[in-house]
Amino acid sequence: MLRRIVLADNMDVLRSLESGCVNLVYTDPPFNTGRERRLARVRTSRDPRGRRVGFGGHRYSEKRLGGVSYPDRFDDYLGFLEPRLREAHRVLAADGSIFVHLDPRESHYVKVLMDSIFGRASFMNEIVWAYDFGGRPRTRWPAKHDIILWYAKDPERYTFNYDEIDRIPYMAPGLVGPEKAARGKTPTDVWWHTIVPTSGRERAGYPTQKPLAIVERIVRVHSRSGELLLDFFAGSGTLGEAAARLGRQFILVDSNPEAVRIMARRLAFAGCECVGFESCTPNQGTSRAAQRGPGAHGSREVRRWR
Repeated sequence: MLRRIVLADNMDVLRSLESGCVNLVYTDPPFNTGRERRLARVRTSRDPRGRRVGFGGHRYSEKRLGGVSYPDRFDDYLGFLEPRLREAHRVLAADGSIFVHLDPRESHYVKVLMDSIFGRASFMNEIVWAYDFGGRPRTRWPAKHDIILWYAKDPERYTFNYDEIDRIPYMAPGLVGPEKAARGKTPTDVWWHTIVPTSGRERAGYPTQKPLAIVERIVRVHSRSGELLLDFFAGSGTLGEAAARLGRQFILVDSNPEAVRIMARRLAFAGCECVGFESCTPNQGTSRAAQRGPGAHGSREVRRWR
């Protein structure tokens, strides 16, 4: 089973793939925020003189351990994305789909570009991932959602496993009766889900990591067991974890050396092939408390936005 992590320019990898060999693409390109994206790694330990106060009034001190960063600024964002999206269209199978994860500042421009590459009829959904975390400015409505554009290679023939859709609670269960309320409903094109918690078990250590549950939903519904999945802006490797846990093959590509090392550690359980870099052992560079898991006492390592 192909499970590959590649350190390379994604254009080189995309051009090397055979036409029609990929069944599903999920990719999370840089958002073109105009600033560097950083995630600081901090180790906390119980300290009666520490500045931080936690649960039960306990105090903690902090030690900064470095972090991960990448530039998120493009003079010609669409010019950067276009050849990569054209290659993605070429490598998609006839019944394949592509999901492009963006923010609202660029999504409408990218949608027009996707229309020109895939055809307007191939546009299937604009999925809104809504969350509720972070600052709340007083000069505008807080921006708390991302956009995921779904295009099918062929709008008349694509994978959609309806029976694999997870059920969510009704907002007003009293209006639908006990049977429907117990079964739950299928989600709409607005997906409510929290971000990856800063110090949670899921956090891999990459600045723009996306929740596993969001990507797993896409993988379950839009691919089949054993099929090949691709993410050419792989970041923290969330698609790889979703694919591995659901019995799919995958190729993950990133040009950031720290990103592929994070992926290799995260996906050590899957027995990945590492191309273009030397893989590290599963817990290399991680504190003992982090290895024990989030329930461990004493010092622990957390990661913070900056």
